Amino acid sequence: MDSSTVKLAELLRHPDDLDKIPSMKLEYTRKKEGVDSQLRSGLKEQLEVTQSGMNGIAEGQRTVQLIKEEMMKIDKLCAEAQNMIRDFPNINLVSKTHRNFSAVETMRKNLEGFNDRLSQVEGMLAQDDQDPEHMPNLLAVHYELTQLRNIRDDAMEQILRADDQSLQSTLEDYFAKLDETIDWFDEHIAMIALNVISVLVNGNNGLVVRLAVIVEAEEKSDKRVEALQEALKDHKEMAARFQSITDGAKKTRGYKEKFLKAIEIHADEQIAESKKAFLEDPSKLEKQLRWFFNDLNAVKQGMIPLMPKKWRIFKTYGKIYHKLMHDFLIGMIDDPDTSSANMLSILNWPEKYYTKMAKLGFKQDELFPAVLDGREGELVRDFRQLIIKFLDQWLDRIFKTEKKDFSERNVDGSNLDADEYGYFRTKNLVDMWRMLQEQLDAAANSERQDVTEGVVDIMILRLKSRQQNWQRMLDDEAARYYGNTPELEGFQALQDWLVATANDQIACIDDNEDEGRFAYLSSFQNKFKPLVSPQYLERAEEAISTLRDGYVDLSTHCVAKFAQLIFAVDFRAVMPDFFTPKWYTGFAMKQMVVTFEEYIGDYKTVIHHSLLDIFIEELVDELLIRYLSSVKNKGAKFKRNEPFRDKIFDDIQTAFGFLNNAYLSPDVAETIKEKWKVTQPFLQLIEIDKPSVPEAFAVFKATYWDLQLSWVEAVLRSRDDFDRSLLNAVKARAAQIEVVRGVETIMSKVK
Repeated sequence: MDSSTVKLAELLRHPDDLDKIPSMKLEYTRKKEGVDSQLRSGLKEQLEVTQSGMNGIAEGQRTVQLIKEEMMKIDKLCAEAQNMIRDFPNINLVSKTHRNFSAVETMRKNLEGFNDRLSQVEGMLAQDDQDPEHMPNLLAVHYELTQLRNIRDDAMEQILRADDQSLQSTLEDYFAKLDETIDWFDEHIAMIALNVISVLVNGNNGLVVRLAVIVEAEEKSDKRVEALQEALKDHKEMAARFQSITDGAKKTRGYKEKFLKAIEIHADEQIAESKKAFLEDPSKLEKQLRWFFNDLNAVKQGMIPLMPKKWRIFKTYGKIYHKLMHDFLIGMIDDPDTSSANMLSILNWPEKYYTKMAKLGFKQDELFPAVLDGREGELVRDFRQLIIKFLDQWLDRIFKTEKKDFSERNVDGSNLDADEYGYFRTKNLVDMWRMLQEQLDAAANSERQDVTEGVVDIMILRLKSRQQNWQRMLDDEAARYYGNTPELEGFQALQDWLVATANDQIACIDDNEDEGRFAYLSSFQNKFKPLVSPQYLERAEEAISTLRDGYVDLSTHCVAKFAQLIFAVDFRAVMPDFFTPKWYTGFAMKQMVVTFEEYIGDYKTVIHHSLLDIFIEELVDELLIRYLSSVKNKGAKFKRNEPFRDKIFDDIQTAFGFLNNAYLSPDVAETIKEKWKVTQPFLQLIEIDKPSVPEAFAVFKATYWDLQLSWVEAVLRSRDDFDRSLLNAVKARAAQIEVVRGVETIMSKVK
């Protein structure tokens, strides 16, 4: 109803649309009649089909009933016929007696000539032994043996029917030699079947055809025996009436099954030899399995016209060989002793295998089960995980060695090396990157992009984790020196390690394309580029860029940590004096600058040249941060009648003098001086009149958006004319300011 209402609303939007109602009604009536006509026609067709089916069922039931009635009439006529013929029982008895007499006479003749015929068969077998490549008597021997087998089976069956056990053992002894001859013949058949490919390749088509004729004849005989056994089992009464239908073979002989088994045995022997060679040299799997495809090609080219079409011999060979290939590969996969190299060759084999089989005419979806049971993904993961396992073991071993060297840095000097430029370096970085290259080679040897890509992913993750582990280890050790009474043992060595670690990070990314020299990370990237897909490479570029930024961040962090430790240890006694009465009479800034110069003089030749500017900048930035934060020192006070303005100017001039004498590029020096301009608004907050402070704060905040109000409060409290109203006025002005966030300034670190 809702959809109808919506439809009407769409059709009748305007009052004039009401005039369309009669025509619309006629149109819908016409459409409805058309639909009704189609429904009636379809219903009629369905009824006709249903009626036809019911008539067919009824007709079938009538036919079955008529057959039953006819069978009953035939049975009745047979019974009446026996009564209609005079002396029928006597005639029937004489007939049976005659048949039995003929059968006994035939059996007697067969038994009398049995040994002579068997000797002739043995003679023919002996001749075939002399000519194993052709065996000219093969068909004649098979025919004679089939007759002799039937004679034996008929005789043994008669003894069993007679329930006379006394002659059974005699007959068994009489026929014992036949079994030996049959075994002799079966050896000839087995020898041909096992080597049928060689016989075919050697051009002996006649022998192949004779083998096929014998196996086909035996197959027909087996099917007849199976059909009779099934019929006799279900119709014992018929068996009693018609004993003559049981003439011939009494048991299945299974020559067709033996022939197929011989094919399997031959291929299995070949696979066993290939497996042995494959275990010795995993790179020769394709070469060792060349016979596999040669055999199938020989069957396709030469055996198909020599075998019965119903056997579909080529498909039969393909099915047998494929199953053996599947079992061979799965067996190798499930064998815990299979090496990674063998596993890798197996992993890369299915694509080649299916390509070769397709050339022979076997589609992949026709070959069941899948040659590796669809376990390629599992094998890729396993192989990739094996490489990752070795990777993690190496990285863990290297990091444990590094931790040990770091913890023993006071026992054996600093436990550091120096590179060709004299820069401090840790000992294991080169080994670590060499190991990564080796594991990347192992992944590349797989010749699979999915393996290499997975390994590279893990390597990048492990390198990121290594950066984090190094930073955590250095930070934890540095934390020991931040207390009020720190232990200074190992402090100098820790500084050396911070420099060496910072140098290591630069060594990972310091490319010089003009000289054709690439750092560790770029060499690593260049090595895996041709081994991965373009899609992965695009994603890896971003990961490598992030990793590169991580090396820059860690190197800067080490240098910054070095600078912080200088203030925590060397300037512990000096920093609390700033802005206190001692500040006016002391030379704290001068002492700190001298210390800076000593550190720079000691480390300028052992720290990477690109880090020297950063080191000086971190020192001066930390100085500025600590200097501004000193307003929170106990006893810090700016009195109107004291020369704090001149003293601040003197401190700044001393710092700038250091910058002018430091080994800085002009751009870096100018950048640092620009940061120190923050002392101007800082000085204004201290010296201007109280009524102007809120506006001075607003100007300060406009320039340094991340200026923290807690620090401003500390500055105001250091004024000797501070009162609560001044702080409230500043807070009120802060509430009126709309902060526009931008690039982080030095004031974000001043708390």
